[in-house]
Amino acid sequence: MPPRQGEGSGVPLRCWLSLPADRPPRAGVLVLPEVFGINAWVRSVADRLASAGYAALAVPLFARTAPELELGYDEASLQLGRSHKERTEAVTLLADVEQAAEWLAERIADPVAPLGCVGFCFGGHVAMLAATLPGIAATCDFYGAGVAGARPGGGAPTLSELSRIQGRLYCFCGEADPLIREGDVRAIEGALAAAAEPERHRLIRVPGAGHGYLCEARRDFHPEGAAQGWRTMLALFEEVLGR
Repeated sequence: MPPRQGEGSGVPLRCWLSLPADRPPRAGVLVLPEVFGINAWVRSVADRLASAGYAALAVPLFARTAPELELGYDEASLQLGRSHKERTEAVTLLADVEQAAEWLAERIADPVAPLGCVGFCFGGHVAMLAATLPGIAATCDFYGAGVAGARPGGGAPTLSELSRIQGRLYCFCGEADPLIREGDVRAIEGALAAAAEPERHRLIRVPGAGHGYLCEARRDFHPEGAAQGWRTMLALFEEVLGR
């Protein structure tokens, strides 16, 4: 479907909505992109979730500085995307995601229905923040770098927010990811274990996988890890959101 307009903290959100072709959506899922914006791969993620029965809404994370950003995976694009990332703040990111969540819940005609959330790279980092919102029941953070030591705009690391998450959170990272070092992985693992009863939160490590391993357009694409990631994500959404 064409991009849709929403409102988040007074800033228009140019989102991408994908709906199941032949049935009402079973639930809604927010899709939070990498620093490359809502590009063809992110739209394909939303479309694939729609084929699994979900209303999937890809939400821009740079609505204030680059509302229509759509980049490839070359070095120049990476540097441009990172320049916009450095201008974000947790409070405005959360406001935009919350407004998108409210819009999506209304779109599926169930304002109190639990929603899922999935994010990749910077979007994975923001997904951990978004998991603190009351309507988000299941979150998948794929290789969300920086959560152990930073927060967009400054402040306590995003990892410190885990105690506020009421739903389920799965964190995925490749064991060969240079952006998530072993010390960060240990910090994430320990925080997940301390923040919830066993199995409510999980860390999934993928041997041999680097950063961005779920994306077919990136050189670190890892077919086995990607397939496992999709299976695990859909199983979580089925368990928590399925109806």
